[in-house]
Order: sequence, then C-alpha cells, then structure tokens
Amino acid sequence: MTTREQTCCFTGHRDIPSTQRRVLVENLEETVRQLIGRGIRYFGAGGALGFDTLAAQTVLGLLGEFPHIKLILVLPCPDQTRGWREADVAEYERIKAAAHKVVYTADRYTPGCMHKRNRHLVDHSGVCVAWCTRDTGGTAYTVNYARQQGLEVLLLNSR
Repeated sequence: MTTREQTCCFTGHRDIPSTQRRVLVENLEETVRQLIGRGIRYFGAGGALGFDTLAAQTVLGLLGEFPHIKLILVLPCPDQTRGWREADVAEYERIKAAAHKVVYTADRYTPGCMHKRNRHLVDHSGVCVAWCTRDTGGTAYTVNYARQQGLEVLLLNSR
C-alpha cells in the first residue's frame, strides 16, 4: 500500500448538537478501528472545532492500543484559534503537542486558506471520513472534492 492508500482524512461540521454527540463519537471510534484493521495508519485532521477535534481526540485515544497509527494535523494557518474560547485553545494546543506531525498550508489567514487546508487533506488521503449534514459549506465542499478525486467517502451521518 502507498502512503496515500494508508491515509485517512476527516471532515465535518464545527457545531455538533448535544443530542447527536454520543452516537457520533461511538461511530467515529468504530470507523477508525475498522480503518486500522484495513491497514490505515495515518489520520489527517484539520484542527477546527467540532468534528475535527473529535476525530483528533479519537485517534489519540487509540494510540495506546494501536501505537503504530499517526495523527497528522493539517492546519490552515498559525493563527487559526484567533477568537476561540480559552478552553478550546487549550485543547487545540494539547492535540497539537500530541500530534505526530503538524503541517500549515498558509503562513497567515487568507479568505481561501480553509479550502486550501481541506484540499491538502484530501489530496494526501485514500479515504475520507465525514460527518456532513448540509449540502453547502466547507464540509460539503470537501466531501464533493473527495468524491471527485476518487476517495472512498465514509459518511458517519448515514449510520
């Protein structure tokens, strides 16, 4: 398997309704476990609030059981957390410190830097795990781009 074939990226919404969170976390962990069983060892997350954070936490939480897997954070810019709550910044920094690799796709915030980050995640992956409940926005764009690039897209919201 090539590195790309061994790589999974995540995309999903920032807002997660509290009524859906528990099931989403369970589905996410089950999916990551299945992917590890299929030979996926690199997991790319975009570092945003919401689903990206859950995905990164899930991968890090499975490291004890699967020490060969790697979390790669692909971040849009160094100042991504500008305007975030203090607790969210602290969790972001914890995840960033625990990640095996951190990649920035831009030196500073620009109007297109989030899309650039999302395309980078897809362009380096063979599988995309998504939680997409809307037809528009960055997550929908990323899911459509992943499909256009021939990635296997696993939609957690359809489970």
